[in-house]
Amino acid sequence: MRLTSKHLFGLKVVIHLFALWPICYLITSVMSGAAGGDPVQYIIHYTGVGALNTLIVLLTISPLARRFKQGILIQTRRLIGLYVFAYASLHILAFISLDLLFEWSLLFEEILKRPYILVGTLAYLILIALSVTSHKIIKKKMGRSWQKLHNWVYVVAMLVPIHFYWSVKSEIIEPGIYILIVIGLLSLRLTIGKNLSHTFTRLRLKLNGQ
Repeated sequence: MRLTSKHLFGLKVVIHLFALWPICYLITSVMSGAAGGDPVQYIIHYTGVGALNTLIVLLTISPLARRFKQGILIQTRRLIGLYVFAYASLHILAFISLDLLFEWSLLFEEILKRPYILVGTLAYLILIALSVTSHKIIKKKMGRSWQKLHNWVYVVAMLVPIHFYWSVKSEIIEPGIYILIVIGLLSLRLTIGKNLSHTFTRLRLKLNGQ
C-alpha cells in the first residue's frame, strides 16, 4: 500500500506512542523499584540507549522510503529527530542532576577527564544545532546551508556509539553491536548516494545530448 499525505497524521501518532511508551516504562520501573540496585545508573543508561535507538530509527527512514517508494516517510524525520534530541536531553539531565547533583564545576572536570563524556558532549551540541534549525521557516531562510548543517547527523551517528563503547567498563558486546549497525546504515546511505549521483549524471548527459 502506498502511503499518502492523508496517512501522515496517523504515522505521527504512532511515532509519538512508540517514542513515549519507553519513558512511561522507565517511570514505572523506577517507582516500582524494578530499576535494580543502582537506579541512577539505570536511568542514565536507559535514556542514553533510548537516544541511540531513536537515532538508528532516524537513519533507516530514508533507505526505507526509497526501497519501498514511500516518500511520505521522509516527512516524519523531523519528528523522530526531535525525539532523538529529547532522549539525549533526558540522558544529559539525568547525569547532571542525579549523578553530579548539579555540581557544574565537577561537570567540566568530567568532560576534560573522561573522553567518552567529551565525545557525548560534542554529539549533544550538534543535536542542539540540528533541533534549533529543524523548523521549516529556519530551513527556508538557511537555504542550501541547511542541508550542509543537517548532514552533521552522520557525525552524531558516529560519535554516539563511540561514546557508548567507551562508557562501559566490561560489557562491550552491546555497544559493539550498535557500532556495527551504524556502520552498516552509513555504508548503505553512502551506496545509495553514489547510485543517485551516477543516475543524475547520466540524466544530465542525456538532456545535454551527450
